[in-house]
Amino acid sequence: MEPYRELARGLGEKGVIVLSDVEHVIMKSDRSLTEVFKLFDLIHILTTDHNIITRITKEVIEDFASENVVYLELRTTPKRNDSIGMTKRSYMEAVIEGLKAITAADVDFMPCDDTDARSGTNSLPIIGSICNGTARKKIYVRLLLSIDRRETTEAAMETVKLALELRQFGVVGIDLSGNPIVGEWTTFLPALKFARDEGLCITLHCGEVPNPTEIRSMLDFLPQRIGHACCLEEEEWKKLKSSNIPVEICLTSNIRTDTISSLDVHHFADLYKGKHPLVLCTDDVGVFSTSLSHEYKLAASAFGLGKFEMFQLARNAVEFVFAEDGVKRELRELFLFPGFAAWCSLGAIFGWSIPKKAPYKLDILAVARPSILLF
Repeated sequence: MEPYRELARGLGEKGVIVLSDVEHVIMKSDRSLTEVFKLFDLIHILTTDHNIITRITKEVIEDFASENVVYLELRTTPKRNDSIGMTKRSYMEAVIEGLKAITAADVDFMPCDDTDARSGTNSLPIIGSICNGTARKKIYVRLLLSIDRRETTEAAMETVKLALELRQFGVVGIDLSGNPIVGEWTTFLPALKFARDEGLCITLHCGEVPNPTEIRSMLDFLPQRIGHACCLEEEEWKKLKSSNIPVEICLTSNIRTDTISSLDVHHFADLYKGKHPLVLCTDDVGVFSTSLSHEYKLAASAFGLGKFEMFQLARNAVEFVFAEDGVKRELRELFLFPGFAAWCSLGAIFGWSIPKKAPYKLDILAVARPSILLF
């Protein structure tokens, strides 16, 4: 959590906050769901500066690229801060500047027309080069703009319209997130319907707390994905399974917030056994001190998944990303590389360190490169 403390210290020096008042919130390692959202509130304060937004966007993506992630969806809530002249648009412009500032990897965040050929420098590196470290890493990054559950219908609509205006910069969808005990589903429904009608993909934080009426309404909406799905009763559980809506699974987040008591009873096992669409995700890497590598390792060890199962889990995630079809084709081709079977006999699984940066309220869907799955 040191990056959060560093940002807080800087704002403390400017007199924006009192460091001693917030330091205990930052440094606490085990947090309940309520405490996590208190920390997110603090992060919102820490990230209402254009330069900070640019910096941490850059650092987040570089961390994931160094981890061999090939496709990354970042979701962030556009914020307004009249005291420093920040609008939702200028906030997102700062995010985009962070994307442009990356030098440690090649970043593809500008969607191509699906009829355009992706070749040469725009194509993914040869897999053998990835494995031996001779190729420069490339990562596809797409953005989801989050509607905060504290917002009004008008504010939610503003976020959706901004997402539509920024499609050329890699914005592919809308997320509904924030404190699950705040706000009403009907408040955000008009904006979400508008987003869907305009072709944006939708993912919803769903079932973080028990709320059968809202959960049923969310499932009836048929978003392209939902996140967590931890607190579903039998009726909602059946509805989820019959709908086949892909679920973003965040193992570490669910355990550390006590949303799920232990991995032994985590719903991943039931969904996986039933061949329900699943994607392993990180939730917020900084808040939960995790990484995509760690989430894959955790799933493998907790649920007894072998190298073939882990490969398929990563490969199947390609079908649930929000990127354009051209990117999906390239990701599929990466997993079809004929030499990959030989790789799977190499090394030990997941021998990498957890990124220590990423002081950013981001929920992340990431597709592992095959090299992240070496055994």
